[in-house]
Amino acid sequence: MANKRNKRDFDAPQFHGDHPRPVTRRQFVSQGFMTGAAYTLGGGVMSLFADPRNAYAELAADVDDLRTSCGIATLGAGKIPFICFDLAGGANIAGSNVLIGQEGGQTDFLSTNGYSRQGLPGDMVPGLVDPVTQLPYENFDLGLGFHLDSAFRRGILGSITQGTEQNINGAVIPARSDNDTGNNPHNPMYGIARAGAYGSILTLCGSENTDSGGNSMLPMSLYDAALRPTKVDRPSDVTNLVDTGELVGILSKDDATMVMETIYRLTDEKLKNVDTRLGGVPDPDNVPLTREEVIKELIRCNYVKAADIADRFGGVPIDPSEDPLIVDQPGAPGTGIFTEAEWNGDDRDAREFQKTASVMKLVLNGYAGAGCIEMGGYDYHGGRRAEGEVKDFRAGRCMGAVLEYAARLGTPVMMYVFSDGSLSSNGTIDNTVEGRGKGEWSSDNSSTAGSFFLVYDPNGRPQLLGGTPEEQARHQQIGYMSADGSVMRAATPAANNVPLLVNTVLLNYMALHGEQGAPFEAAFPNHGLGNAAMRDSLTAFAPIVNGTIPPP
Repeated sequence: MANKRNKRDFDAPQFHGDHPRPVTRRQFVSQGFMTGAAYTLGGGVMSLFADPRNAYAELAADVDDLRTSCGIATLGAGKIPFICFDLAGGANIAGSNVLIGQEGGQTDFLSTNGYSRQGLPGDMVPGLVDPVTQLPYENFDLGLGFHLDSAFRRGILGSITQGTEQNINGAVIPARSDNDTGNNPHNPMYGIARAGAYGSILTLCGSENTDSGGNSMLPMSLYDAALRPTKVDRPSDVTNLVDTGELVGILSKDDATMVMETIYRLTDEKLKNVDTRLGGVPDPDNVPLTREEVIKELIRCNYVKAADIADRFGGVPIDPSEDPLIVDQPGAPGTGIFTEAEWNGDDRDAREFQKTASVMKLVLNGYAGAGCIEMGGYDYHGGRRAEGEVKDFRAGRCMGAVLEYAARLGTPVMMYVFSDGSLSSNGTIDNTVEGRGKGEWSSDNSSTAGSFFLVYDPNGRPQLLGGTPEEQARHQQIGYMSADGSVMRAATPAANNVPLLVNTVLLNYMALHGEQGAPFEAAFPNHGLGNAAMRDSLTAFAPIVNGTIPPP
């Protein structure tokens, strides 16, 4: 048995004796049989109806008013970009990665047995010092407390440059969710859109072709068919979203835009003489416009938006593989977050790096308001601890890439990490190099679950609420665990209710804009998070932005 586990390819599918044969897409993804289907979605005509965020087109003066009526924004949404990581299968978050303590916060440590359930042997628990580095096992370099040897932490630090961590802070939310099911409504992106985040090309994007853009579902109370995320999981998906046509390649960008404006004017004149035979029939969704007026307006807007896209994106590289801030370019090593070898490899790392870069390119440049990155294979119990460490480190590299790219662009970002359920250790130690002397994951365990978010602010580390260190600790850990490492279900509304966990995340997102009061209640009237005092206890940070955020 041990020899088989030592020889196992960590990215090979996981066969669990206590799991049924995988039949659903979610089961295939969480156990590593699938990494995400390969669809390519082009912009086409329908993409011209997308809800834009920023427009810099210098259209002719007589078209400016129509630009506004067609929904082409000139100032943008001004909301903080949002990216979530959906770790499919029930990943470890508490203890071995992010510290979760008792009622006093992250440094109100659990018992030794509690940490053992969370994969930490007795000689590696918080409160002790690493014998090699002489550093305490509780580490706050990223603001939020991680275990010193957390694979998430090591991965994040492997992607960011020195100094970026000083502008990062975060909070953790102990909260149960069911194991091995895609029915957990974890995904908050529709709520982020309702809070006002949208992009110049897309409102939402996700790496899976699902309603949520990821593995877990979204709360049905937030569902809006018009917001369904566009699937983006590779650089070609990004470039295919914007098709400026061959005209931009033949003419200069300015000349191509002028041609399209002229086409608009000719079409507009032609439409004045077109009778759709729907003239006086009211359109029930656009009163007091008639159906003929609505149809003609849509046609006009298509031409205006085509000219706008040509003006904004003609000659502008949006391919993440060509962005020197993301990947080293030929002859220019050391400029990107990823090396050429990492980016062009034929392994799982390269695939996940390209997926992450594609989503973060869209979101952090304002082309999309929010994005979801699903990573599969996190149902990693029953094997060597090394498998979980390798996958968690890879996820950390991707998380760090998002934070570092935000730093390089000088834009804030909120990054949220969640998983469907969690797992626990029986105390058996994996002493292989990649196992790092930690406890093996033996079974699913929803009681050890939790989620966390990190916020990057180019103006400095986000400030926790609370006038004393003790109060700040309770805002950084929203809820708590018992000494044996189990979520205390009555600690917060989110602790035993996944939709309310999502609402807690949305509350914290809006609070970063100073909108945790009336704006939050207006956007989510049935939020279930109690009165203003209760919501204050569920909020981590003081606002980091006022007014609109300028585009990167």
